[in-house]
Amino acid sequence: MPDAAPSDPPLAALAVELRQMAGAVRPTALAVERTLPVHESLGPLFPMGGLARSSTIGVSGPGATSLALAVAAGPSAAGSWVGFVGAERVGWAAAAELGVAAERTLVVCDVGVGQWPTVTAALIDAVDVVVASPTHPVRINDARRLAARARERGAVLVVVQPASSWPMAFDVGLEVTAAEWCGVGSGHGRLSARRVTVSATGRRGAARPRDTTMWLPAATGEPACVTAGPERHLRAV
Repeated sequence: MPDAAPSDPPLAALAVELRQMAGAVRPTALAVERTLPVHESLGPLFPMGGLARSSTIGVSGPGATSLALAVAAGPSAAGSWVGFVGAERVGWAAAAELGVAAERTLVVCDVGVGQWPTVTAALIDAVDVVVASPTHPVRINDARRLAARARERGAVLVVVQPASSWPMAFDVGLEVTAAEWCGVGSGHGRLSARRVTVSATGRRGAARPRDTTMWLPAATGEPACVTAGPERHLRAV
């Protein structure tokens, strides 16, 4: 997974390099396929049961990074390339357990405020799904340009954000509204799985609020539907 730091080549050279990679990693899915797959536990949150190409997805709340990884894992496991901008908080072992394929992942870390829009746009040109974690409020003009770029390229932009960092409405906004770890008893045991409730709102077809409860992660490390009691997903502790 390529990693860019402040000491790497200048921004212009980095952007050129990312765009040159676009030809090699551009979508394995046909352009006519308007949705990218998601894990079955996330399907109820999206109007078409998957990620609509050309859309912008917001992810927030406790465990937002894990939720964003789970969103990206479906397309990644199906053969799509995924790019990450500002991924300092990502645990890559956990990402792999959630289903993100390291061999089809591009990572750019330590992106400055001035570089962030250009690097994000370059990744949108190159891959199917871009997971961006801005550490600063994004300017409205930059947000509009990036959303327009995703629409033009048929990509999906996933923004991991505090409520104030993105100045536009998302096509689909996902929020972790409740989270509870399982596996610890009265002073013993270990954390083995986390049950979360995720709420979704959005625009147009996503305007009707939806929510689902899921394991993120289950004891196996993967996301899972809460379709049975905890014993189905929890290992003994």
